[in-house]
Amino acid sequence: MESMKRAIFLALLVVASTAPRAEDASPQSATTEPYGIALEGFPYPYPVSFFPLVQEGETLRMAYMDVPPKGEANGRSVLLLHGRNFPASYWQGAIEALTAGGYRVIAPDQIGFNKSSKPAFDLHFDQLAANTAALLDALNIDQVSIVGHSMGGMLSVRFARAYPERVDKLVLVAPIGLEDYRLYVPAFPADKLMEIEQNVTADSYRNQLMKGYSLTLSEDAIAPYVAARTGIKDSAEYPRWLRAFVNSAQMVWREPVVHEIPRLPQKVLFLMGENDHLALGRDFAPEPVRGEMGKNVELAQGLAAKMRDARVEVFEGIGHLPHLEAPERFNETVLRFLAKS
Repeated sequence: MESMKRAIFLALLVVASTAPRAEDASPQSATTEPYGIALEGFPYPYPVSFFPLVQEGETLRMAYMDVPPKGEANGRSVLLLHGRNFPASYWQGAIEALTAGGYRVIAPDQIGFNKSSKPAFDLHFDQLAANTAALLDALNIDQVSIVGHSMGGMLSVRFARAYPERVDKLVLVAPIGLEDYRLYVPAFPADKLMEIEQNVTADSYRNQLMKGYSLTLSEDAIAPYVAARTGIKDSAEYPRWLRAFVNSAQMVWREPVVHEIPRLPQKVLFLMGENDHLALGRDFAPEPVRGEMGKNVELAQGLAAKMRDARVEVFEGIGHLPHLEAPERFNETVLRFLAKS
C-alpha cells in the first residue's frame, strides 16, 4: 500500500514539473475551446481585477490591471489606454519599464472591449472617459499621466478635456482621429460592418495587421493578437461581441476629437510611426479621396504647431505599434518625457 502511494506521489511530481507555466503557454495551446467574449482563457501578464458599473440598466464590469512600482515609488501614476483592436495585455513591456521607473500603472480594458463587459447599447467616448474617472476614484488616484495608443489616443484627448485637472501629461502613441473621418467617409451601416467582420479569418486578420498597420513585427510576435481576435468566433456569445465591436467603429467615426486636440492645456508628446497611415473607414471612402487620408505624421505635426506645449517624435521605418516595434526607444522616450518638468 505504501509503495503504491509513493508511486502515485512520484507520478504527480512528474506531471507538476512538466506542466507548462502560464507565461510559457502560447494562446490556445492548451485547449481547443474558444475564448469567451471577455477573453476568458486569454492570458494577461498581471492580475486582472474588475470594477462594477451599472449603465442603461445593464450590470457591467470593467477589467483593469493595477501594477505597483518596483523598488522606490515616485508617487506618480500612469494610465495606459489601449487601441480598438488590442487587449491591454499588449502594454506588458511598457508596464515593466514604467514600474521599474517607480510609477504605479493602471491599464484598463474599456467597457465593450477585451476582458470587460460587452453592452448592447451604443458606445461613447464621454462615457468611457467617465468610467475611467470613476475607476481612478475607486483606486484613490487623483492625477495621472496618460499614454494612449490608436483609439486610446482619442479617448486620452476626451479624458484630458473632460478632466483637465486630473491629467498632467499626455503621450499619444500612433493615435487615430487626427482627422475628421466624416469629411471623407459616409456613414457605414452596422449590418455591412458585421458582415465584413464575420468573414475575418486568422489569415486575413494577420494580413490586415502586417500590411494595413505597416508592421515590422514577425508573425509570431502578433500571433497572440490574432488569437485574441479570432479565437472568440466560436463562442456562443460571439454575436454580442460583434455588436459591441461594430458600435466601437461607429463611435470613432461619429465622435471626432481632432477639433479638441489644439485646445489641450497639458504637455503632449506625439509618438508616430513613419509608415503609419491607418485611417478608419478608408475602404468606404470615395476612391478619389482615399489617398488624402491617413497622413498621420503630417497631421500630428500640423496639430502640434497649434498647441500650447506639444511636440512630435517620428519613429523611422515602423508602423502603427511603436511600443511593440521599437520597445527600447519607446520606453526610453516615454520615461524621459514623463520625468521632464
